Amino acid sequence: MHFSTPDYVIFALLLVASTCIGLFYALSGGRQRTTQEFLLADRSMSCLPVSLSLLATFQSAVAILGVPSEIYTYGTQYWFLGVSYFLGLLVPAHVFIPVFYRLRLTSAYEYLELRFNKTVRIMGTVTFIFQMTMNGVNVIHVGVTGFDLWGAVLAMGLVCTLYTTLGGLKAVIWTDVFQTIVMFAGQLAVIIVGAHQAGGMGEVWRKAINGSRIASLDLNPDPTERHTFWTLGVGGVFLMLALYGVNQAQVQRYLSSRTEREAVMSCYVVFPCQQVVLCLGCLMGLVMFARYGEDSPLDKGYVKTNDQMVLYFVMDVFRDLPGLPGLFVACLFSGALSTISSAFNSLATVTMEDLIKPYCPTMTEAKATLLSKGLAFAYGLVCLAMAYTASHMGSVLQAALSIFGMVGGPLLGLFCLGMFFPWANSTGAIVGLVAGLVMAFWIGIGHFVSRMAVPTTLPPIINGTAMPLPSNMTTAVMTTLITLITAKPKPTGVQALYNLSYLWYSAHNSTTVVIVGLIVSLLTGPMKEKDLTPGTVYPVLGNLLFFLPECYREILCCPKAIDTHPYQMARKESNGVSHPKEEEKTEETEREKDEDEETATPQPSCRLAHTLQETAL
Repeated sequence: MHFSTPDYVIFALLLVASTCIGLFYALSGGRQRTTQEFLLADRSMSCLPVSLSLLATFQSAVAILGVPSEIYTYGTQYWFLGVSYFLGLLVPAHVFIPVFYRLRLTSAYEYLELRFNKTVRIMGTVTFIFQMTMNGVNVIHVGVTGFDLWGAVLAMGLVCTLYTTLGGLKAVIWTDVFQTIVMFAGQLAVIIVGAHQAGGMGEVWRKAINGSRIASLDLNPDPTERHTFWTLGVGGVFLMLALYGVNQAQVQRYLSSRTEREAVMSCYVVFPCQQVVLCLGCLMGLVMFARYGEDSPLDKGYVKTNDQMVLYFVMDVFRDLPGLPGLFVACLFSGALSTISSAFNSLATVTMEDLIKPYCPTMTEAKATLLSKGLAFAYGLVCLAMAYTASHMGSVLQAALSIFGMVGGPLLGLFCLGMFFPWANSTGAIVGLVAGLVMAFWIGIGHFVSRMAVPTTLPPIINGTAMPLPSNMTTAVMTTLITLITAKPKPTGVQALYNLSYLWYSAHNSTTVVIVGLIVSLLTGPMKEKDLTPGTVYPVLGNLLFFLPECYREILCCPKAIDTHPYQMARKESNGVSHPKEEEKTEETEREKDEDEETATPQPSCRLAHTLQETAL
């Protein structure tokens, strides 16, 4: 089964359209002359394109290939991940976005310097660069699965690098919108045609039930179980927070919105879109099972990996429909392009804002913009080279694919430590982040080594039929290593830690950062209220610990630190100097007024104080 001429035409149109969008924004009215235009789309984006870009950023080729394969092999238990989307998007909308947006940041890691110090900011930036580089390598590799390696890597990578470098974030966002539409169209075409050939959705559902692919609600609380309701619905919340709460690729989109309200609304719009995307992936897996049943193409030797099985299914379904295979491959490449373009742009942003500008305060805006474009181009070339090299180094690639999930948790913990705990200091943040990363790699590498140490492994048994094990770990980005459904003793001690479900990684590692960071902060001297930068702490403790005496609640809540008056929304200069003089005078005046009010009347609770201050404004 090969591409026909219409397939190549449709696929080429995707690449041409994506390039044209970048050229349009590079050559039109806003020619990306400033870093604000190039990195933040001049803070001019509306809700709808931002929300579709948020969706496309992590709806990558990994998900398009991985979710149907997961459903085909194990059933619909993975569907319960949709439960985690509610809190996973609600918390960023009402906690992280207000804090980031009101501080007028460009890089999310600027927050770490405002809250702690420059060392914490640099450590967070370097960790993120490592994370997103590995993710870019992974997505490029997955996106070219089943194609001529050199041609596919060059086509995808160079087109993506071109429109990201020329058009900046605005081109990336509008290209994401176009690519999201292509992704929906490709998946819907496969589901509709495949279900029709299988005898309709009723027949697909009947075969799925008979084949035990429709999972019931599994309330097993064991965290070593790969997929349960708690693993997916609760552990998945932390995974979503790491992606949609503090990841620079997503934060950058929030900050590009015209207003804070539109940034918040974009999170609400993403929620139903995420549910639709998850349903499409699950339905595709069920349609694939209805076509092949237990006799998979992998068993017959038609494909070598689980990744290729979905592509084989698509080519099989569309064999007599020229053009539709090209549409799905365009869908697959759209998922890859949207993810890696976001990676390149966010990597250029953090490198410029966190590693270069603070040390080159005299750099002109024109030179900074040109350098930002050069950084985006350079990161594109680096990921291309690494993707091609990694394709010939199987075990190295397998290890690299797990890194993205392991690093997100500690970064989430670092931001939560600073945002929710006013007494956390910079020493606690540094030690906590290091402890979280050590714990993440210890568990991740220990899990990998413990699996490799098993001399023989049996495939999982479903309905008496041996199911194939995946031959690489591309699907593992979404579903981690396969938990063998065989009789074996329950792991204990360190082995239980190594067998922790991958969906608990973010929760476990972020909690490690917070706990270690708080202990070290208390031992080395908690941060004082007067040392906190206004607007960097969210008053969650003041609301949760309502039962404590008011004096203790005031200490934990730090009302002055969470004040969000307009004069406190100005960001620090990149070289670390204080706010402008006019804002300093206003701040001093307001502080004197607050002190006079405190001496006259008892200070209200933190939440009420915050409400009264906003009402007064």
